[in-house]
This record gives sequence, C-alpha cells and structure tokens, in this order.
Amino acid sequence: MPEEKQTENHLYLVDGSSYIFRAYHRLPPLTNQHGEPVGAVYGYTTMLWKLVDQLNAEDGPTHLAVILDKDSTSFRNDLYDEYKANRPPPPEDLVPQFPMIRDATRAFSLPCIEEQGVEADDIIASYAVKALEEGWKVTIVSSDKDLMQLIVPGLDLYDTMNDRKLGADHVMEKFGVMPDKLGEVLALMGDSVDNIPGVTGIGPKRASDLINEFGTVEAVLEAAPDMKKSKMKENLIEQAEMARLSR
Repeated sequence: MPEEKQTENHLYLVDGSSYIFRAYHRLPPLTNQHGEPVGAVYGYTTMLWKLVDQLNAEDGPTHLAVILDKDSTSFRNDLYDEYKANRPPPPEDLVPQFPMIRDATRAFSLPCIEEQGVEADDIIASYAVKALEEGWKVTIVSSDKDLMQLIVPGLDLYDTMNDRKLGADHVMEKFGVMPDKLGEVLALMGDSVDNIPGVTGIGPKRASDLINEFGTVEAVLEAAPDMKKSKMKENLIEQAEMARLSR
C-alpha cells in the first residue's frame, strides 16, 4: 500500500478582540428578549461562523483558536503608565456582551484563550513562534500592524475585511521596511493608536529611511551627533539624552 501523505499542520489564530469591536460598530443596537444588548454578539458570531465556514471549504486549518484580551491593562502599563491612556473605556452597552461573546466562542467548540496581564497580541505571538518552531504553518486572522512584525516564511496574516493574505511584500509597500524592522520604525515615529510618543517631527517615511540606513533606533540615536545640522538632528539628540537619563 502507498504511504498515506501526512497533513501539514496549519494553525489559525483569530484576533478576537478586533472582531468584537468591528461587530459592535458595524451593527445597530440590538437587544434580546430580556432587553440585554446583543448587537456585538450577533455580529461577532456571524463573522466567526463565516470565517470558519470559508476556511473549511478551502484547505482548512488543522488547528484554530480565538485569542482575546482579558482586560484593558497589561504589563506594559507598569512600564509606561500612559500606554493606551488616550483610549476611552469600552461603550457601556458593549461591556455586558463580553461574557456572552466568550460563551458563544466556546459554543463553536473553539478554544477561547486569554490571560491576565498580557495582551492578545502577546498570546498570538507566543503560539505563532512555538508553532513555527514545530514546523507548522501559521496564519493570523488580523490586519493589525503590530502583528505584521511576526511575518516570516511560513507565517502570514489574513485580512478578512479585504479578503487577502498579507505577507512581507505588503509590509514593505506600506512601511518601507521588512517585517523584522517594523518595530524599529514604529518606535522611532511613535504610535498614536497606543499613545506611544516617537521622536518629534519624524513620520513614517523619514523613520523607514533612517532604519534602512542605520538598522535600529539605538543606532540612529548614536549617529545623530554626526548628522548635518537640522531640527531632526536636534530632536534625535534630545531623545537620546532622555533615553540615557531614564536608564
């Protein structure tokens, strides 16, 4: 008898938190027979069902899990107390839907993974790296730019809003660097979404140019004194001094 071909393990990790907020903002307020808000629950389960149905109709994952944020704080708030401080609390009518969404996820017979003190992104990264080490393929169901840093051969992102896979070429086109340098670019230019300040006056294009030239934020700051006179040079030197004093 011919040897049966072994199915390659392919792990799908769903960024459930992004699904929740997309569902909440896309649907009008809905309530159940008890008068409880359920619009986000309905939208979330519809999106999740569509994803699972679509994936099963294609090659299908061998493993799939939904990853959620346990709450709105993590160890990063201990490192930087202004982290995400610009974000308002979840809408009042969304909060009671969180436990319903967790119950609904488990009703799909899907793992619903969360952990106190870390973000969903951290859990996704941990599972993704371990799966790659074991020789699995990994697809992260998200278009979050932070998760694009994980893209390597064998790992891609699936943007369900635009029905497309995102690889290293997408990161290069959008940010001007390869995925392994995206964190350096974001650190240099800052990230207003997470309330992380960058170097004043440095935007995406300048940040990518500097990282492509010098490699890391630390190398850029070290090279600043030898740059030609400019406001950017002054800002970089100031940032380097602030970093030195904070150590």
